[in-house]
Amino acid sequence: MAFYRQVGEVPPKRHTQFRRPDGGLYSEELVGEEGFSSDSALLYHRGIPSAIVDARPWELPDQTLTPNAPLVPRHLKLHDLFPGEEHKAVDAVTGRRLVLGNGDVRISYAVSSSPSPYYRNATGDECVYVERGAATVETTFGALEVGRGDYVVIPRTTTHRWVPTGPEPLRTYAIEANSHIAPPKRYLSKYGQFLEHAPYCERDLRAPVQPLLGEGTDVEVYVKHRGTGPGGLAGTVHVLPEHPFDVVGWDGHLYPYAFNIADYEPITGRVHQPPPVHQVFEGNNFVICNFVPRKVDYHPLAVPVPYYHSNVDSDEIMFYVDGDYEARKGSGIGKGSISVHPGGHSHGPQPGAVERSLGVEYFDELAVMVDTFRPLDLGEAGLAVDDGKYAWTWSGRGPSA
Repeated sequence: MAFYRQVGEVPPKRHTQFRRPDGGLYSEELVGEEGFSSDSALLYHRGIPSAIVDARPWELPDQTLTPNAPLVPRHLKLHDLFPGEEHKAVDAVTGRRLVLGNGDVRISYAVSSSPSPYYRNATGDECVYVERGAATVETTFGALEVGRGDYVVIPRTTTHRWVPTGPEPLRTYAIEANSHIAPPKRYLSKYGQFLEHAPYCERDLRAPVQPLLGEGTDVEVYVKHRGTGPGGLAGTVHVLPEHPFDVVGWDGHLYPYAFNIADYEPITGRVHQPPPVHQVFEGNNFVICNFVPRKVDYHPLAVPVPYYHSNVDSDEIMFYVDGDYEARKGSGIGKGSISVHPGGHSHGPQPGAVERSLGVEYFDELAVMVDTFRPLDLGEAGLAVDDGKYAWTWSGRGPSA
């Protein structure tokens, strides 16, 4: 992340002796991006972070991807994925079901009520959006209390687990990169400070504030890593001789953090603003945007809903979280829906939406959008909840009519 934090005890100078109360040395670990050439943090462990006593394969949830062929826009109904009381036996890591993916990013969904195993993603950063529910995200850096509307950004290889809290199931929308995830560069100074035009800033970010120390031996950590399985992934369970939460202090610029979508300040204008003004994060070959409740276009002849557009370089994936999404009325899309608008297909408002929007001053809508710059394929979950009708909603009739 862009700014420095220190949590717990660290020595006055890095890479120098730092001793435990019994006189032994703490183990210093550098967690850094791009070799030694980008953001990093120094962690001080009670034990040896490299130590393992056993390893076995972890069979990942189904990572099979199926091309979107023939090429059509699609409506995926995520709330159909975990019916009834199924969530009681599900956790937010091993219970993820793959909705969409390509070589740069995977989008999964889970509804869970059970604690996850200890877990680390060694393929890239994760950005997990909490649609509903609450959880404690325990990490080697400390704990984060998260809830409805939070983005949780977890750097690659951070050992953590999700522990649901509160009365309702935890609904999580996981965006897993094969790269790092960060605020857009145009929001930042050349030294990494948020600039005045950015729609959020450092004050809006929440990070761990104290160490989280665990006890135990022979602790299992589930690791997702590069491999030869579907999606180029594989899984391994490492058994550690001591608990992975043994960090007495850390400092640096790389750590997990949370940001609530309600703290995003929308950028508006006299005429319709393009999607980049809604951007919140970016990764390699994809961006994350959010559409929040906001005053809309105030030119006297403004058309508040989007114009028809062809994303010739992008697939556009919109997750409809809350509110009333004006441009999609009449399509069947509602809360918990995903629209898939692939590159090569022109899309825009449903019939009648333009006329209905004229004169509207405010949109009460909440959505998370992922735009990718390589085509997305459908995961097993996406195939399972495709309504099969969305492509024909602009014309009013389908191939069998």
